[in-house]
Amino acid sequence: MIVGIGTRRGVTSQEVIDAVNRALCEVNAKPDSVRLLASARMKENEAGLLEAAQVLGIGIEFVPHEVLNKFDAPSASQANRFGLNGVAEPAALALSENKELIMRKRVYGRITIAIAQ
Repeated sequence: MIVGIGTRRGVTSQEVIDAVNRALCEVNAKPDSVRLLASARMKENEAGLLEAAQVLGIGIEFVPHEVLNKFDAPSASQANRFGLNGVAEPAALALSENKELIMRKRVYGRITIAIAQ
């Protein structure tokens, strides 16, 4: 599974960890079933996101914007103000094997999570 993550600026690692854990619980999955976390390249310096990946022990990949825009986000996204179709859903889809969402994006406070396989 790939967990796609969109965040507001300045999120804490605990916010990210809590959101990932809640999303995994909703699809009856455990953290060890996650192959990668994925987000937009513009988030590569987001400290809370980087720390959360380290604490969770899951690698994180930042997807270039041109790759994100190759995927239609099935849910409306505020990322369009940055010229993106979305973040969580396209990032999860871009790095997944089957290109299939098993959880469309859900918002957990300042974090958005989508899960693909």
